[in-house]
Amino acid sequence: MTKQALSIEDQLSLLKSRGLVVIDELKAKEVLADIGYYRLGFYLFPFEQTYPDLHHRTHLYNDDTRFGDAVKLYYFDFELRNLLLKYISRIEVNFRTILTYEGSMEYKPDSHWFVNPAYVDSNFIAAFDNVVYNKSFKKNPTIRRHHKKYPSDKYAPAWKTIELMTLGENVTLYSALLDHNVKQRISRRFGIKYVDVFENYIELVRILRNTCAHGSVLFDFKPFKRIKKGPADLCNPEEYMNLHGSIKVVRYLLKQVSANRERDMAVELQKILDKYNSYSVIVDILSKCGGLPQTIIER
Repeated sequence: MTKQALSIEDQLSLLKSRGLVVIDELKAKEVLADIGYYRLGFYLFPFEQTYPDLHHRTHLYNDDTRFGDAVKLYYFDFELRNLLLKYISRIEVNFRTILTYEGSMEYKPDSHWFVNPAYVDSNFIAAFDNVVYNKSFKKNPTIRRHHKKYPSDKYAPAWKTIELMTLGENVTLYSALLDHNVKQRISRRFGIKYVDVFENYIELVRILRNTCAHGSVLFDFKPFKRIKKGPADLCNPEEYMNLHGSIKVVRYLLKQVSANRERDMAVELQKILDKYNSYSVIVDILSKCGGLPQTIIER
């Protein structure tokens, strides 16, 4: 039988019937109208008796689980998401700049090197033509002005085109470079000797950035691929597949861009942790699900 939508009153009644403690029903209805029942469910899930089992859920909550506990977890995610987006953008801009510069210096006679099959995998070029440049970029005012001024150019030069590409497209372009030496020069600008490690790191940053940008759940974030051993200071096996390890990779790459900004990020992250450290139930979830400690910087 297809499920039917529930009114906010019915949503609240259902949650209470499952053992959720609701202190302020008016406020709870406000939250459900704001955040939404389905979205809040991701933050209620860790409080269920059968967590993390997705296939045999009873939807019953642990004793003394409060509606406000899930709301706190939601706002932790919200604050962390904004923090990560802020600092990942520094890595994104720097990576784009280095990719453009190194490629343009290596292939100086060809300002369209990013679509030259002598330098870049042909699969990337085909996808770029069909999906990115012809369908999207040619509508961009900067690109349109270029083609109006230089009508014989099939593409705008690298420093204009790559600037408009997403982080994901830039990561894909990097992976598609045919010359290992060029890729290694870029990776070494981030203090990473091995190209495969840098590719793993920057791909993780891309996934984490998209997770934040799309408002997805963060507290139990898991990388799609295990983080490779490298210069980021991952201390235990769990960190190679959890949120804390992922944050360490962001901090490492950010430090290569600016040591001051990495310090700022650490301080701001500690402030967020401090804000929620007084709630033992939240601390426990962040530790179990994401490996986050209560303290990440020396006092």
